Amino acid sequence: MAAQSHAALRYQAPELESPFASDVVAGLTARPKRLAPKYFYDEVGARLFEVITALPEYYPTRCELAILRERSLEIAGFFPAGSTLVEFGSGSSKKVRIVLASAPGIAAYVPVDISAEMLEQEAQALRGEHPALAVLPVEGDFTRSFALPAALPAGPRVGFFPGSTIGNFEPTEAVAFLRHAGRMLGRGSHLLIGVDLVKEPNILHAAYNDSIGVTAAFNLNLLARINRELGGDFVIANFSHRAIYNSVRQRIEMHLVSRVHQRVKVAGRTVEFQAGETIHTESSYKYTRDSFGALAREAGWQPVAMWTDGSENFSVHALAWGTG
Repeated sequence: MAAQSHAALRYQAPELESPFASDVVAGLTARPKRLAPKYFYDEVGARLFEVITALPEYYPTRCELAILRERSLEIAGFFPAGSTLVEFGSGSSKKVRIVLASAPGIAAYVPVDISAEMLEQEAQALRGEHPALAVLPVEGDFTRSFALPAALPAGPRVGFFPGSTIGNFEPTEAVAFLRHAGRMLGRGSHLLIGVDLVKEPNILHAAYNDSIGVTAAFNLNLLARINRELGGDFVIANFSHRAIYNSVRQRIEMHLVSRVHQRVKVAGRTVEFQAGETIHTESSYKYTRDSFGALAREAGWQPVAMWTDGSENFSVHALAWGTG
């Protein structure tokens, strides 16, 4: 009975006013051109990313899973009985399954994701695996304002933001997101967050330029999505993938590079590209313990704990909301 009642509960975030079209037009007419990395994750992009996470060069997922498994008992201590787990950008739910298995006190799970199909598939699977758990998916963009479901229990809340997605934000944007998450989760809440660490540039380069080209396909799929959803006429072969490490800003920069001089129509607009001109599609900032701690404190969170993998390539931080 509990599983059936949970399955009937689904919260729909308020519709946003054509964010994809307006953001794409604004980004492609800016100087330099840019597109937000959150738009990678349509159905095709989400599945390509799952392939990326299993590649030998791509260490973040492997390292974060190891941390979650090895430190599961310590992490479970942040989930008292009756708590709610809110995951920002839930994707395949691979990582949250480890948390749910080790923390039986969790009463409700709220996955928030922009990919509707994957969100519903994972929600249904989790209801079957955890019949006593209220699974209340929110279809929406977690980088924008959204409301939590009204049906949540009254217990403490813990946010979960794995995968070093925080690195995709510019530092000022990261502070704004963390502050918003704290205010949403409320007084006494905690946040578990994955953070990629500063390391040798060759390791980073390999992770974002894999040998079989899956990351390139993932990057180029953004143009294919624009063609599918916004009536674009990008010739995909006229663009190539580029990912470089900016050591000064301590971030990977991912670009789509125009191979030729060309004009492209998107959402009724014509956009001109010079040969060699790029679209900046993603930044992935890398942090030290101290630099991320300073960022968290600026947003109103207090660092409580930090765990790393054996090679110290990746970290998971526990934060407490200090101004809520």
